[in-house]
Amino acid sequence: MSGLLALLDDVAAIAKVAAASVDDIAAAATKAGAKAAGVVIDDAAVTPKYVHGFSADRELPIIWRIALGSVKNKLVVLLPALMALNYLLPAAITPLLMLGGAYLCFEGAEKVFHSLFPHADHAVERDIDTADPAHLEEEKITGAIKTDFILSAEIMTIALATVESPSLWMQAVTLAVVGVLITAAVYGAVALIVKMDDIGLHMAANRKTAPARAFGRGLVVAMPRLMAFLSIVGTAAMLWVGGSIVLHGLEVTHLWAWPYETIHHIAEAAAHAVPAAQGFVMWAVQAGIDGVFGLVLGILLIPVATRVIGPLWVAVTGKEKAAH
Repeated sequence: MSGLLALLDDVAAIAKVAAASVDDIAAAATKAGAKAAGVVIDDAAVTPKYVHGFSADRELPIIWRIALGSVKNKLVVLLPALMALNYLLPAAITPLLMLGGAYLCFEGAEKVFHSLFPHADHAVERDIDTADPAHLEEEKITGAIKTDFILSAEIMTIALATVESPSLWMQAVTLAVVGVLITAAVYGAVALIVKMDDIGLHMAANRKTAPARAFGRGLVVAMPRLMAFLSIVGTAAMLWVGGSIVLHGLEVTHLWAWPYETIHHIAEAAAHAVPAAQGFVMWAVQAGIDGVFGLVLGILLIPVATRVIGPLWVAVTGKEKAAH
């Protein structure tokens, strides 16, 4: 009997440890997901364009295939690669984060530049002119998964840098949880967004009550505005997150701590001036300045990417870099 009681005590102790670990993983995953929110918003804002122009019955299958590719990117490729890098060469994580942050700044600045000075995208026009719909679908899915890989790498690296546990398995499980949950959230939201106009059309045509039909018409009218809003928010988030990552990396690596510290002091001073909303004001000021820094850095990187990296990519691979 005493042996059974001892066994039950051991089982209870193990259960407590497991429950605590689950809580720790959930807390770490939530914190990491919050840090990566800016990239997630951009991911959700970018993806719907890949189903634009396809028939309604192909939209969800395309999103499902992109989502599966995203899970593969995160769990099969990035998770083991980042864990190995963090174990063998942890000092490389911050420079990698900074490189990813600089890429986000470039992408955000390029979107701002294209919105101010629009011009035809010949690569996209060639895709649209493709006579074979199946080939076009495969091209779109492949391009979306490649784009997702870059954003997923940034998300997973941010998540890894946020996890504070020294336990290797805790880090791995947390990254896996973050990867799966973020993928489900992003592509679930994308599926809802791309089908919202179909839902609105169905309601407008089939509902019996006038308010329901009016609501359906409102959904159809609102969707282009929602997409435009998501695009703006996604671009702003890329510049804010990218600028913040680069500035924080400069401070952590002691390359140039002055900008990060100065912005922090400015944000603190602004927060003290508004006692009723100190937390929000401090975040808003710091995010705003980080975003301006990200925009300036991104603009400086545009000629580097288009005149140096782009031609080098073509010379090495023999292929034009796919438009984002």
